[in-house]
Amino acid sequence: MKKAKKCLSLLISAIMVASLAACAGNPSSSTETKGETQAADAAGIKVAIITSSGVDDGSFNENCYDGITKFVDENEGASVNAIKEPDLSKSIQAVEDTIADYDVLVLPGFNYAACADIATANPDKHIILVDSAPTDSEGEEVTVDNIYSMTFSEQEPGFLAGVAAALETKTGKVAVVNGVAYPSNVNYQYGFESGVNYAVKHLGATAECVEIASYSGTDVTGTNVGGNYVGAFDDVETGKILGNALIDMGVDIIYVAAGSSGNGVFTAAKEAGDVFCIGCDVDQFDDGVNGDANIILTSSLKIMDTNVYKQLTLINSGEFKGLNEVLGAAQDSIGIVTEEGRQQLSEETIGTLNEVYESIKNGDIAPASNFNGYLPDDFPGLN
Repeated sequence: MKKAKKCLSLLISAIMVASLAACAGNPSSSTETKGETQAADAAGIKVAIITSSGVDDGSFNENCYDGITKFVDENEGASVNAIKEPDLSKSIQAVEDTIADYDVLVLPGFNYAACADIATANPDKHIILVDSAPTDSEGEEVTVDNIYSMTFSEQEPGFLAGVAAALETKTGKVAVVNGVAYPSNVNYQYGFESGVNYAVKHLGATAECVEIASYSGTDVTGTNVGGNYVGAFDDVETGKILGNALIDMGVDIIYVAAGSSGNGVFTAAKEAGDVFCIGCDVDQFDDGVNGDANIILTSSLKIMDTNVYKQLTLINSGEFKGLNEVLGAAQDSIGIVTEEGRQQLSEETIGTLNEVYESIKNGDIAPASNFNGYLPDDFPGLN
């Protein structure tokens, strides 16, 4: 293991994804099946993905899972098991219990960061870590020969979502709903709020971000970051309660970065009838169908599937290298859905978003994130 400077910076990316494939269980942890089990022969790579809220969330976890299933479909004998461990305090134990049974573990979420020592103790196994860099038992970020970690600048697609919301709101009140105040989720929140503030100051928008104090988040350093946090990524009921509370306060556009909990917000918006949501991580337009209407205004995009697929291919070819990598707009790796028929933005808003994207890419705008030292009301490009 090589020590690296401790950091929590996260970059991002974007692409539209499909979903669906297959999985089977593992007796060492609670399991789930999605689709038809894919069998492996002795030569096939055995992959497991461990998540807290399942691989059918229509968002973050499912996007990672899609990258695995693409690899499995293209490589005879390869297999994937989807393992669900909803207790976040048992995440690392689930990794330790599972690693011996598979060639590769895919671990989406900040709750899997402390896996470095397990990887070092199992040098013949590979770990693909999504949304966090690996840390050792002392909490120090490290580079490990058999771990590839991808972290993202979620504040960048969050910023695009904030600009879109501010330009499209009719009531002048918008909000962001998150799952747990992990760095990636705080990045989405801060990015969204930065985008709203930018649109108000520079684009002629009239909008404010609505927060409910009882749902404010506390980040990994113990800092109150505000926002609207469900407290879990798989609590649909609370997601709906929070969504309804925001709607009752006049919010008409909600950016939803909450995993499966976000489905509750979607339901609240569908029942309200005059409220839009902005999807997160993947194109969620199909999740927004509401009779002959659709509640999804657009979706911010971040690419996990292609990067997961790429690393599995490198493992298969023997070219894998342990690396902690950050991905962002500079690599053309984030976005927001502007495809006709998959969003409900005005042409004017789409044109503005394209311009804003270029400003992020060239560094003229650097939205606030959990740990980049900026806040949503004070970041490069706002003043």
